[in-house]
Amino acid sequence: MSKSTPKRVRSPSSSTPQSRTPAPPSTLPTSRGRCRGGAVQGIGWALNEEYYYDDSGRMANSSYLDYRIPTTLDVPMIGTIIVETPNPLHPFGVRGVGEPGIVPPLAAIANAVSHATGVRQTQLPMNPGRILETTRGK
Repeated sequence: MSKSTPKRVRSPSSSTPQSRTPAPPSTLPTSRGRCRGGAVQGIGWALNEEYYYDDSGRMANSSYLDYRIPTTLDVPMIGTIIVETPNPLHPFGVRGVGEPGIVPPLAAIANAVSHATGVRQTQLPMNPGRILETTRGK
């Protein structure tokens, strides 16, 4: 099997040519897993992750028995499509892969709840109790 020379392309936001080499196949499952993990973390922030404190200021839900995070049973299958675009501000053209997926679920779920109830949620998490409180005065 012959090794091919990486194709040189110009990034749309940079006039400097950058090398675009395909990611090794072994990194793609890891990257997909990181994207999915970020999305699941965003779903958790949006729906149920919240700290509770007692009167003395101690955290009341400090264990995984009490602090609710989503599991694979709580979320749908999440498909990922990896689009490789070099970062012109990094010497190797790399970008973060897991963190960006945290943000979109918050807005998507807030919009879905707003469309369903007619009330814009402005606090997280958007759990059933909080949604009921905000829609009662509607």
